[in-house]
Amino acid sequence: MAGRNGRTVRDLRRANRTAVLQRLYFDGPLSRFELGPATGLSSGSVSNVVADLIADDLVEEAGSVDSDGGRPRTLLRVAPGSGHMIGVDIGETRVRVELFDLTLTELARAERPVPQPRHDVAATVGHVDDGIREVLRAAGLPPERLLGVGIGVPGIVERTPDRGAVVHGQTIGWDAVPLESLLRARSALPDSVPYLMDNGVRTVGQAEMWFGAGRGARNAAVVLLGSGVGASLVSPEVEEGRAVEWGHLTVRVRGRRCRCGALGCLEAYAGAASLLARWREAGGAVPEGADEETALDALLAAAHPDDDRPADPVALAVLEETAEYLGAGLSDLVNLFQPERILIGGWAGLRLGARFLPAVRRHAVSYALRHPAGNVTVDLGRLGPDAVTVGAAILPLAEFFARGGRRPEPAPESPLPAWRTALEERTPR
Repeated sequence: MAGRNGRTVRDLRRANRTAVLQRLYFDGPLSRFELGPATGLSSGSVSNVVADLIADDLVEEAGSVDSDGGRPRTLLRVAPGSGHMIGVDIGETRVRVELFDLTLTELARAERPVPQPRHDVAATVGHVDDGIREVLRAAGLPPERLLGVGIGVPGIVERTPDRGAVVHGQTIGWDAVPLESLLRARSALPDSVPYLMDNGVRTVGQAEMWFGAGRGARNAAVVLLGSGVGASLVSPEVEEGRAVEWGHLTVRVRGRRCRCGALGCLEAYAGAASLLARWREAGGAVPEGADEETALDALLAAAHPDDDRPADPVALAVLEETAEYLGAGLSDLVNLFQPERILIGGWAGLRLGARFLPAVRRHAVSYALRHPAGNVTVDLGRLGPDAVTVGAAILPLAEFFARGGRRPEPAPESPLPAWRTALEERTPR
């Protein structure tokens, strides 16, 4: 039965379960007494919701703490084994698949190299499916126990009614690839396990805001440096983040040709692929036949040798130019969106690391307006190379929370009569 605001009793129960689950998840263990102020629910509502969640094996006791003059208070936490998610990173150099429990503890992982120079769609779909089977087998987990499979992709995700999630990845040669339907056609997962897809940079943004260097910030820009570059913006208006094609802003008119086909994109100067190409063109000793990660390590070793050898001036000059282009690109994010924090991640960003940051910060401040530049910090992300898979696993986890910790119910074959719907909404659960 709907109230004046349109919310039913079932909606209210679901919202209360979600509130308790999220507080225990992010701030637990907590006692029932602490959950009241944390969620805004009455003590009676907290007791009812906790009893419901314990009965569903979603919440468990986690010891006790002394109270002021009374009996010890029992602490509660989310039960790690009460749900499982898979996170998939379809990256530019490899496909990584990880299985997590409900608290995002990794249980198993699998990796496959990506076919080069372009992502072959059939091979990539095979890598994802094989990886899912491998991690489930390694953990001994039945597929139907999964809450879902989250997938981060290097492109724009369009959700269509007939083909599910479709990926537009211009830089990897994907044009309207129906990735969800391709995976579903090959997969052994039951239909009750959803595939949820989003841009990989956006999944990193979500992960950093939930668990990483963005936690506690109202708004942030999360930047991913790999073969190319991308960014995600997270704000109170767009809590789950919004991926932007920041790498394809024009930073130099009639500049270098980008992988997307345009001239002068930021990615053509700040991405790892372009950085290595410019080092090679300047006469740098790029290792023959090496992959991008190995070649970037060689560039960094040349610019900052561990022994007594002098630094390679060519490598240093290329890194300094890259830092300036990246700083100029960050200044656009500062001027346009005025974030509190800018977090840099991705395999190339992590390799460039803390030694690279001072130059990037210096150029970002010099190109940005003074006031927003004075209110932003630029740091490395904290989640390391697994940030995309963690963020992808958050996609089914967030939906699970939104449903109050209930698995999706199959749609009825025909609409229920109005009297039956009203009765179900009034029945306690």
